[in-house]
Amino acid sequence: MLKRLPGQGWLALIGGGEFSFGETLEADDAWLQKAGPGPVGFLPTASGSADYFHHFAEYLDEKFDREVELIPVYRGRDAKRQKNVLRVDECSAIYVGGGVPDELLSILTDTPIQEALGRKLGSGGVVAAIAASAQALGTMARSLFGGSNLPGLSWFPGGVIEPNFDPAHDRRLRRMMEEPGVDCGVGIPPGSAVLWGPDGQIDHIGTSFLLEDSEGDFRILGA
Repeated sequence: MLKRLPGQGWLALIGGGEFSFGETLEADDAWLQKAGPGPVGFLPTASGSADYFHHFAEYLDEKFDREVELIPVYRGRDAKRQKNVLRVDECSAIYVGGGVPDELLSILTDTPIQEALGRKLGSGGVVAAIAASAQALGTMARSLFGGSNLPGLSWFPGGVIEPNFDPAHDRRLRRMMEEPGVDCGVGIPPGSAVLWGPDGQIDHIGTSFLLEDSEGDFRILGA
């Protein structure tokens, strides 16, 4: 199984799905239950969309009565602003919205915001990431442009994540597993989620799939 970045908090990876249609309702309920009181910070970095924040904030307010605060990191210089770092530190949980992994990685890699996210997880907070943003937390991520692989944020050393996963169409995950230094992969379908807690605790929402050999069989995780 993947081993995540150490820390006392919870890390939730959501395979994808439309929250506006209720497809991530169970997954969102699970990670929100791990979060303490206070606002949820929303990072729009992977999509660059302000509308995404407004729709997500309405959804969390309506379904869970939770306040959402925008952390406006749209460009590289935004990821270096101390005001945005303080916003991350002050929120009980951070939700990293989906979009394009290339954008997220080019903006966040080796920045104070990346460090702040690590502190959030280390100090007992919650970090939730969906779809492309979940993939970017692995050792590598698949570029949207040309299908090449990019260095990820390495919150799972030696591990890769394939969101929106369909076990009947597993070629992309198996190709990432062939890269040097990769020894484990997890495929997470839309609506499913894997929540990693401290001391090896793992909660599953729906069904996900573990691959420990690029030519091997999957092991089913969760229900």
